Amino acid sequence: MSDSIRVVITGLGVIAPNGHGLEAFEAALRDGKSGIRFVPKLQELKFACQVGGIPENLEELKKQYFSEDLLLAMNESMLYAGIAALDCWRDAGLPEPSADESSVDWDTGAIVGTGIGGADTLCGKVAPGTDAGNVRRLGSTMVEQAMASAVSARIGGLLGLGGQVYTNSSACTTGTEAVINAYFHIKEGRAQRMLAGGAEGSSPYTWAGFDAMRVLGKGHNDTPEKASRPMSASTGGFIPGSGAGILMLESLKSAKDRGAKIYGEILGGHVNSGGQRGKGSMTAPNPIGVRKCIQAAMANAKINGSQIDVINGHLTGTMADPLEVENWKIALGVEAHQIPLINGTKSMIGHALGAAGGIECVAAVLQLKKGFIHGSINCEDLHPALEPYASRIVRKTIDKPFKILAKASFGFGDVNGCVLFQKY
Repeated sequence: MSDSIRVVITGLGVIAPNGHGLEAFEAALRDGKSGIRFVPKLQELKFACQVGGIPENLEELKKQYFSEDLLLAMNESMLYAGIAALDCWRDAGLPEPSADESSVDWDTGAIVGTGIGGADTLCGKVAPGTDAGNVRRLGSTMVEQAMASAVSARIGGLLGLGGQVYTNSSACTTGTEAVINAYFHIKEGRAQRMLAGGAEGSSPYTWAGFDAMRVLGKGHNDTPEKASRPMSASTGGFIPGSGAGILMLESLKSAKDRGAKIYGEILGGHVNSGGQRGKGSMTAPNPIGVRKCIQAAMANAKINGSQIDVINGHLTGTMADPLEVENWKIALGVEAHQIPLINGTKSMIGHALGAAGGIECVAAVLQLKKGFIHGSINCEDLHPALEPYASRIVRKTIDKPFKILAKASFGFGDVNGCVLFQKY
């Protein structure tokens, strides 16, 4: 791996519950605008949690991006991934790809992940059709919608990508892991550019298992905007979300050679697992693994804990929130009142599962570039265990230029990812 190759961010694309496009998303972050709404279908299906984060106007939006033929072979997660990827590509100032057979971009690849991507296709079409004996009526596009790699494969075709194109899946760590893997891909000289992030649909089939686990919040079905409550004493669980967030990572040399705008730089990152030992399990992180991940990311970036200005946490709105903040304190080697300023984007968009890290990395880079730290809404009643950190938890957006932001995600399976962004 070459230390001489620096990796920067030259494009962003996002479709989130509280805004599509960078301008709308940034305004929503600054204003503390919630994208959580009542979902009648969840009430009809007798979910305990009847609210969720779903991007608006998808039916109208998709027709602006894709032909009728393409739409026949795209489910919701693919639509989100495609919209965010095209927006990111255009934001990076790259030429619109043609359909010419020789128009392949051999220098660009994609790592775009999902947690449970094809659930709407498998459960809503393949299973009922198969059980009814109507296999021959399913059509020829079921595999390309249901396969795990559907989100990245569709992007690869839309943009004519000739580098490595694949879908990673590491539960709630997926989007952040994709960014870290893409960073190393460029750092190792295997590509000039990589699209990286995550996408997730809003199918009840995706969310049902979590409702059955009783980990979703059910106390705010009548007040959806108050439902997602990271770091709050009155949180009742996380709120499901959906959408996509994709970043264009690029070698600094490539970016300079083509005169691209630069949002920020990636200093380093790390992914690991806690081994489901100690306090770790299939559904809970081993705190030692979390701390080791953060520390290894800092070592890779050649910085120490005192140099980090802001943490954009995983912070789902569960009992794990206080433990996460404590892990940050221990990993960084600071006292509670010295911890970097910390916020949680999920308070506004819910937990978008495989898309969470991608959307939140876009939020992180926007804050870094524009010099603001968005507030975490709905934690006016801070969890008692977090009182020592009260002065460091950002609850109202502040305009404050800063240099280094740490973004982490922690997922089912006891898997962790931490990436460090720096102002360029």
